[in-house]
Amino acid sequence: MRTLRLHRELYRGEAIDAAAKIYASYAQIALVEEPAYWVVNVTASSPARELRVARELANQALGLTVRDR
Repeated sequence: MRTLRLHRELYRGEAIDAAAKIYASYAQIALVEEPAYWVVNVTASSPARELRVARELANQALGLTVRDR
């Protein structure tokens, strides 16, 4: 499992939700809220796939956040 901790001041929750839906067919994605972070757990068939999906998801979420601001 690969864990991302995305700071709430940088990422919008709606953008993370949208990105998670985009990549849901490539890995299992679980979202957890913490006071300062959005925690995203990515589980896939291999560590390499987890890493790739996690990186792409974070990039997509950041792009959606910037677009919507």
